[in-house]
Order: sequence, then structure tokens, then C-alpha cells
Amino acid sequence: MSEKVSVKVSIGSTSTQPAPEPSPVKEPAPKKKFKLNGIQIGAICFVVLFAIICAVMSPVTAASGTLWALFPPVVAIGLALITKEVYSSLLIGTLVGALLAAKFSPAAVSGTAGIFLFLVFLGIIVSLLNKSGGSAAFGRWAQEHIKTRVGAMLATFALGVLIFIDDYFNCLTVGAVMRPVTDSHKVSRAKLAYLIDATAAPICMIAPISSWAAAVSGSVDPETAGMSGIKLFCMAIPYNFYSLLSLVFIIAICLMKFDYGPMRRHEWNAINKNDLFTEGERVESVEVKFNEKSKIMDLVLPVIVLIFCCAFAMIYVGGFFDGVDFITAFSDTDATVALPWGAIIALVFTIIYLICRKLITFKDAMKSVPEGFIAMIAPIIILTLATSLKNLTTGEEILNASAFVEGAMKGVAAGLQSLLPAIIFVVAVFIAFATGTSWGTFGILIPIVTTVFHDPSNPLFIMG
Repeated sequence: MSEKVSVKVSIGSTSTQPAPEPSPVKEPAPKKKFKLNGIQIGAICFVVLFAIICAVMSPVTAASGTLWALFPPVVAIGLALITKEVYSSLLIGTLVGALLAAKFSPAAVSGTAGIFLFLVFLGIIVSLLNKSGGSAAFGRWAQEHIKTRVGAMLATFALGVLIFIDDYFNCLTVGAVMRPVTDSHKVSRAKLAYLIDATAAPICMIAPISSWAAAVSGSVDPETAGMSGIKLFCMAIPYNFYSLLSLVFIIAICLMKFDYGPMRRHEWNAINKNDLFTEGERVESVEVKFNEKSKIMDLVLPVIVLIFCCAFAMIYVGGFFDGVDFITAFSDTDATVALPWGAIIALVFTIIYLICRKLITFKDAMKSVPEGFIAMIAPIIILTLATSLKNLTTGEEILNASAFVEGAMKGVAAGLQSLLPAIIFVVAVFIAFATGTSWGTFGILIPIVTTVFHDPSNPLFIMG
């Protein structure tokens, strides 16, 4: 008794084989729903119960020496059990402890520590924007709408001007966004590096809402200068000829298509030989993460929120909501207090926004924390060493250089005093070139200059 077998005959072949069965269609994996287990529920209940007991035993505004002193580690441990993530848990625990210690005053973090936190928060935001694809989305938009080399260079400059909050934040963001655009228009890497660097520091140096404003104001002793550091920073902006002229120079060389020296050779090779490097190590572009869901707003909105939060924090710390007018509040603020608070609010907003947009997960967001630290290691080290050198040089109980300079300048003729700004400029150039850091130069010279010129109404005080 024969069996009927389905066969498939191949053209040009006498072999037969059974017809393959259709492969089963794989159903999409079900999305995992977040569910709290017993340990997490217990951790939440314990933290809430501990907070209630603390509130019953003593007021939250008198936390020192009470049960409230143990609340920050309890929060950190509880969050670690709930989220299974260490960075956010320790960060929130630290912030809770700082707020309790400062009795919920904004000045819980200030001075050099405030600038440290501000830089770290900016580094984390940069990493988040790259992970979410916001930087890549802006780059794609720029590639579609920018058609010329001049347009690519001016767009790089314009984006650098808009991101005035910090020069490292500026360089990391503008470099990641505009590199594909300038590469497609044959702009040499040397020219791109110049455009980014020559925009980042000058624009930060004339922006009151920036890490540079915080660094400069932190180097000023209000008692010696007779005014707050941020007010002195704002008054010195019209005399900051380097920053102002650097921005004008960038626009001029882009529009005039004028290059000279080694830059001319780099640009010629990029245009005629398609060689973007000419010399040195040929570092390939680090691909920015591409996400089809990402949009331009995923980059623009967090930056706008960051600027708004920092500006709001500065007038808040300055006493604007206590009846002080806007100008006075901005002049009397403490940037080292306001900027880290503005940055952390913007950071929380960015994380929540990107997670709600389903561009990143919470775990991806937390991976950006160490990446943000790593990106900002260089400025943190520079600021640490610059602050140490300033304290050693100008400390009254250490080297006390300010006293020596003040005594030496008392007998100087008025005519020589008029030349002091030029002398200070030459000294500053030498120190900056030798140390390779502007912040270090600020830390050394600003305390000395404010001691030499006693009268804040004297134009030489501001120019110096």
C-alpha cells in the first residue's frame, strides 16, 4: 500500500524533498510591568514610618543631634532596595542630608563644592542627551537644512553661543551635534575645533549665568572688593575685549572665508583632498546614538529648561521673592549656590522627560551618572588645584600675598597705577600660558587685584 507524499521538484534537478512546513510566527514578547515585591514595599513603609517617628520626636528644622540625623542614610538604603540602583540612591540621600543640615536653606551647597556639583550635573545631562538620540536628531536636522560650508561654520558658532552655561558642556554638545555636519561640508577638524573652543570660553566669560561667573565670583572676597562677586563679574563684561573681539573675529573669518597660517593648509587639504585631519592622530567620529523616536525638541527643551532653572535660581537666591528688585537680586546672588540647584532641577526634568518619551530607561539614565563624572574630571581637577593655590597664596594665616602686594603698592605713583591694568594683563597671559588654565589664573590674580585697587568706583578696579 503506497503512501502519498508531497514532493517539491527543483528545476534542473531530479531530487525531491518534502515541502517545508511554514515556520511559526513569533509573538512579540510581552512588556514587563513594574511590580513591587515584598522587600520593596517593606522598604517604602520603613522609610515613611521612620520619617513620621522623626517628625514626632523633633522638628525637621532642628535636625542636628536628633533622630533626623539618621534619616539621610535610611533614605539612601531604602531607595537602594526599592530601585536597585546605587547612584540615584546615594545622591538623593546626600541631598536630603544637606537640606537637613542647612535647615532647608538653598545655601546647603555653596562655594567650590557648588561648582563641582554644577559641572557634574552638566556632564550627566550631556550623556543623557547623547543616549536619548537628541543630539543626533538635531544633527540630522542640521544636515538637511544647512547647504554650504559657511552655513555649517556659522551654525556651529550660533549653537555655541546658545549653550553659554558652561564651556565644557558647550564643547561636548556642539562637537557631538555639529561634527557630522561640518564633515559633510569638508570643514577640517582643526577649523571645527577652533570654532568650538573660540566660542565656548568667550561666550561663557560674558554670560552671568555660567560656570565661569560662578568661578570668578567665588574668587572674589566681598569685603575686600566692596561688592558681590557676580556684580563685579557683570561690571567687567564691557572691558572683556578678548571675549567680545573673539566672537566678532569668528564671524568675520567665516563670512570672508579667510584663513592663514597652519589653518589655511588644513582647510585646503579638507576642500581639495577630502582630508579632514592633515596631520596628527586621525580620530574617527564617535557615533552619536541614533533613535528613530528622537526629535530636535529632545535636545532643545532640556537646554532651555536648564537655562531657565539656573536664571530662576539666581534671582531666588538673590532675594527677588523677598521684595528685592530684579537687578539687585541678580547682582547680590551667589552663583555657586544658585547654579547647582538650577542644574539638578533641570537634570531631574531631563530624566523624567526622556523616560516619559520612552527614549531611555531608568537604568540607562543612571548609567549616565558615572559617564558625567568622567566627562568633567578635567575641569574638576583644575578647579580643585586652582582653589588650593588661591587659598595658599592669599590666606591670611598662610602666605598672605595680598598683604605684601597692598604694602608694595601704597608708595606707587599715580602715573604707574594707570599702567597697572596693562601690567596685570601681561602677568595674566604668562600665568595662563604657563599653567594652561584660566580658572587658575582667576584664583591667583583676582584676590590680589581687588586688594591693590581699593575703590570700586575707580574704572581701573573693574578693568584690572
